[in-house]
Amino acid sequence: MALPDSRVAELTAERDRLRTELLRERGQRPASSARGIHHTALISGDVRRTVEFYQDVLGFPLTEMFENRDYPGSTHFFFDVGNGNAVAFFDLPGLDLGDYAEVLGGLHHLAISMAPDQWQAARARLDAAGVAYMEESGTSVYFRDPDGARVELIADPLGEMYGELVV
Repeated sequence: MALPDSRVAELTAERDRLRTELLRERGQRPASSARGIHHTALISGDVRRTVEFYQDVLGFPLTEMFENRDYPGSTHFFFDVGNGNAVAFFDLPGLDLGDYAEVLGGLHHLAISMAPDQWQAARARLDAAGVAYMEESGTSVYFRDPDGARVELIADPLGEMYGELVV
């Protein structure tokens, strides 16, 4: 549902005010206190299906698998997404979980940077696997993983988006 033009104009003005008030110039920003994202954890409805999708279709090697310390019987497993970063999953057997939903505080999408040749190869594997996706700006594809989470593969370098520095 599209917003009325007047509301879009209000939101644009508010974003501009926030940018002016809160965004520090590149040379004025302090160094981050973080080293990076250790892992992002998602929920899997089927461990094998998730591994086959992320490892075989997307090309992210499975690196570890062990029992979830917070939920006996649950599997916690990790994929290498490059540059020392990981995407992890839990399965939660016995819980009656609903379908993926976007909620406040929840995941909108997971964006993973790939070199252009790897991005093209992954897009070809998505095609071969019959995974529907939306291509945007010639450098991004958006699709849903087997459990419905939205994933973006982006051929832009880390720290850039569509030619703009974001870090």
